[in-house]
Amino acid sequence: MTDVRTLRIVAAAEAISLVILLANLATVHAEAISALGGPVHGASYLAVIACTWLTEAATPGARWLAAIPGVGGLLALRRIQRSPAPATSDTDPR
Repeated sequence: MTDVRTLRIVAAAEAISLVILLANLATVHAEAISALGGPVHGASYLAVIACTWLTEAATPGARWLAAIPGVGGLLALRRIQRSPAPATSDTDPR
């Protein structure tokens, strides 16, 4: 299973790549930035969804939030960090 740290990294990559793509679109619209930034953003978007679904602490709501392009990873992280930690037992019930 994936930990929250991995999700945090790919969520940041998704958000940063979106900001770079939008800034490029609003200013010089360099094709090299678009050619590199598009695939990076797409791959990080898919990685956010996969990491959220594989994170044990993710609630169903967090999993659905991860599907929102651009900010879904950050929203899912926020939901995961606000949810109570699952109860684990260190003792054997036998």
